[in-house]
Amino acid sequence: MKKENAHRLRFLVVRVIVVAAFAIVAFRFWELQVTTSQKYARSADRNRFRLVPIDAPRGIMYDRFGRALVKNVPSFSVSIVPSELPEDKAQREAVLERVGELLEIPVHGKEAEGEDVGTSTLDTMSIEEMLETRTISPYAPVRIVSGIDRQAAFIIEEEHMELPGVIVSAEPLRHYTYGPLAAHILGYVGHISKDRLAAYVDEGYEPDDMVGVAGLELSQEHHLRGIDGQKHVECDAFGREVAVLASKPPVPGDNIILTIDIELQREVAEALRKGMRRANSSVGVAIVMDPRTGEVLSMVSLPSYDNNLFSGGISREDYARLSEDPAHPLMNHGISGQYPPGSTFKIVPACGALEEGVLTPSTRLNCRGTLLLPYHYAPEDTTKAQKFYCWYRPGHGRLNIVEAIRQSCDIFFYQVAGGYEDFEGLGMEKLADYAREFGFGKPTGIELSGEATGLVPSDQWKRQNYGENWVTGDTYNAAIGQGYILATPLQVLNATAAVANGGVLYRPQLIYQVLDAEGDIVHVLQPDPIRELAISEENISLVRQGMREAVTRGTAWLLDVPSAHAAGKTGTAEYPGLDEEGNLMLDEEGNLPTHAWFTAFAPYEAPEVVLVVFLEGGGEGSQMAVPVAADILRAYFGLSQPTPVPTETIVQGG
Repeated sequence: MKKENAHRLRFLVVRVIVVAAFAIVAFRFWELQVTTSQKYARSADRNRFRLVPIDAPRGIMYDRFGRALVKNVPSFSVSIVPSELPEDKAQREAVLERVGELLEIPVHGKEAEGEDVGTSTLDTMSIEEMLETRTISPYAPVRIVSGIDRQAAFIIEEEHMELPGVIVSAEPLRHYTYGPLAAHILGYVGHISKDRLAAYVDEGYEPDDMVGVAGLELSQEHHLRGIDGQKHVECDAFGREVAVLASKPPVPGDNIILTIDIELQREVAEALRKGMRRANSSVGVAIVMDPRTGEVLSMVSLPSYDNNLFSGGISREDYARLSEDPAHPLMNHGISGQYPPGSTFKIVPACGALEEGVLTPSTRLNCRGTLLLPYHYAPEDTTKAQKFYCWYRPGHGRLNIVEAIRQSCDIFFYQVAGGYEDFEGLGMEKLADYAREFGFGKPTGIELSGEATGLVPSDQWKRQNYGENWVTGDTYNAAIGQGYILATPLQVLNATAAVANGGVLYRPQLIYQVLDAEGDIVHVLQPDPIRELAISEENISLVRQGMREAVTRGTAWLLDVPSAHAAGKTGTAEYPGLDEEGNLMLDEEGNLPTHAWFTAFAPYEAPEVVLVVFLEGGGEGSQMAVPVAADILRAYFGLSQPTPVPTETIVQGG
């Protein structure tokens, strides 16, 4: 009996255990299917379904005759879905190491700080840094690099089973048709920076977006960007897209027609390059504009760079080479370079003195080649007087305003601005006012970022920066575009354009038309006058006459394009250049090195083109910059090249 009871007890215990086990299993099934089913379903759906952004095609830019300057070309990009990377740290590290090896990108930040890191993005982030800063959602792909090598894309696709979470996709890549020829105008695109993302947080930008970084790509971002689309896709266990369930197509960016003539740009670049070789200059600028509207027809800054290097991410080696080059090829010297304008600035005191009545058309001032400015505390002691020289040491004799512009007489303009003996000059305050009237000391407003302001100095400025009072000698130097005054080549060009067109200062413009994806006009260029100069037509006419005579029988006679009927102003500006050892560079006579300038307009009777040429350290403007301008004018008017001029007949000038 006891034995039977024992068997029954054991059987009961087993039944209880079995029932309990089934109850637990049933409860677990109920929990999985009822309580947490939605949670796991959502998790499965997140792995199976994905919302993928579709980048909007970026707008195309054309020159004024419809030639495409930038295109969107097919390319491969690599992205990583953070949630699909292995959870095991070692396996995750192995996947990222393999991706880094194939793409030549460092995996960790410490490697990114090294010197030999191969190809990376412009911001030189490692893969881990990109995953950390660009991840919006663990299930959203993070673009690691664009424009990868086709072979690398194929290898990643072949190894997709060993590289979970790594996706290769096709996307448009910016291709700049003419490369260095228009790089400073067009700029380039790159990953959006943290600062810019924070500033544009309300404009729909995401950490993974590509945006304009320089040039018109940056300034016209609002037109070129477009509106991204989206697609709902189904993925397999390896994260690869197997079906598109729904999609919202992107809206392409606007297309832009520029005022630039790319063939003229090519001719200008070649003329400038030839002039730089002749002058042994490492930096040069040439800009061509229509003075009637402010349309920029050509803008060349040399040396340039190939903006295609930035498409998809520039190598560290290339970026270091460009950023460390002492000639600064990444910089648009036409708008960002600030230099003493030399005698090209003389149009300002000329117009100002005429308008203020300091000069009349018949006023004559004497140039003896040297001007002695008396020492304030001992005016009778000539040994203490400060000497100011004209570029023509024998002296020009007595000159009126037209003759002074023609000969670029320094001593004439010293007296005009600062006065001498019984002659009351314009004075620095008035000179500064007229300089600002012509647009100096302030950006022109062209549609490019990084434009410098230049400098129109004053007594207060000198006291704040040097702790010294302004003196007459400072005014003398400013009158001929020397001393503290600084200008960009574009500012010099714009001031010349105002003289050429009779007194209207226009904002230089690069955008001729903006068209949407349907071809409808969104924007069309309208001349944008900054101001009408407070200078009479008669006074501007006298300055124009002096500039015309500078070409026909003055310092710019080497222009030698008679059929263009050009007028112009030469400039030679001293600057404190330093050699490789940091010593001040001086020639055998103790003179500082000089920049070469020339600015001109044509035809004289009804100007349709204005230009500026600048050669850094190029020497005499009359010798080095004028021939470059001659080549540009011949290209613009379709004229043949002239016969060579014997070098011994060359006349120098300011």
